[in-house]
Amino acid sequence: MKYQRLINFGKGSFFLFGPRGTGKSTWLHDTFPDALYIDLLREDIKTRLEAQPERLAEMIDAHPDTGTIVIDEVQRVSSLLPVVHRLIERDGSARRYILTGSSARKLKRSGVDLLAGRAVIHYSHPLLAAEMGVDFKLEDALVRGMIPLVISSDDWRQTLATYMAIYVREEVQYEGLVRNLPAFARFLEAISFSHGSLYSATDISRDCGVSRTMVDAYLSILVDLLVAARLPPFTRRAKRRLVGHDKFYFFDAGVFRAIRPKGPLDLPAEIDGAALEGLVFQQLRTWIDYRAAGDTLSFWRTHTGREVDFVIYGENRFDAIEVKNTARLSPKDFSGLKAFATDYPEARRILLYRGTERLLRNDVLCIPVEEFLRTLTI
Repeated sequence: MKYQRLINFGKGSFFLFGPRGTGKSTWLHDTFPDALYIDLLREDIKTRLEAQPERLAEMIDAHPDTGTIVIDEVQRVSSLLPVVHRLIERDGSARRYILTGSSARKLKRSGVDLLAGRAVIHYSHPLLAAEMGVDFKLEDALVRGMIPLVISSDDWRQTLATYMAIYVREEVQYEGLVRNLPAFARFLEAISFSHGSLYSATDISRDCGVSRTMVDAYLSILVDLLVAARLPPFTRRAKRRLVGHDKFYFFDAGVFRAIRPKGPLDLPAEIDGAALEGLVFQQLRTWIDYRAAGDTLSFWRTHTGREVDFVIYGENRFDAIEVKNTARLSPKDFSGLKAFATDYPEARRILLYRGTERLLRNDVLCIPVEEFLRTLTI
């Protein structure tokens, strides 16, 4: 199944980074069917351009009537960037250059600047509920996630089960980012328990038997490979003592479930709650990124434990959003939003829950999660 993506990156050259399977290539082929595609996943092309980066200009100049050039997985040959930089300056507005990649880590480590601002950076994410339309079902999204590769697979369970293994082999091993793969695998399992929680390198280090310094390094790899993200705390004009640690999320609810160990001591409701919060995070993050309105996403938590899951803050928006994995609301479900309103009465307060009715309770707009996610359109 192919869905119409709510992506519009405007004119000009750009980088398009995103995890494998999020539909970068599909979207580009649909949007720019007449472009010249240079696929660096092809070993023959990669090898030739590694040996002679200037050959890229010859390949492009052989197609004088082509206005869009797409270079796939550019991080595999980072030495091409200076060549692309010169070509953009030479061609001006006559050509658009689009460079895709599943990681900017190698480009950054090589000391190559990202075209000195000649090309803006955009990101490809898993699907939005609004992109799936009537096909979006909350229960399905919480189990299989929203990665197009997984959703379109004939056997999505197998695809999801092997997704991270493939990612580790093709990205982590290829770039030589990790020497001890068993230790990295233990780290992945250990950090899955932090999905939707405050990040503590000390706790994860203890759980997986890897040094705290190495845990931080492994997390940096996940973030650079775009399969995980850190959510910072909201501290603007703070009126009370707040936590200073980020929260951690995998980029997709299905990937989280595939990694998270399950056993007799693991309560299904606990995993479901983390998956639900992670799904909302992914949808809000994608929506904010695609809108490009300058809004920020964060969370709010006091030193005493009062918390609001998400805070959206921007020039024309100030929303405090709490997510509850329950169909019946109780007074305690509103405690975080109530505390937030004391400090920030200007904010609109929203509570997302598993019920079916839209309610206004305690000056808080209570919205069924599925209904809310469908409204996140560009």
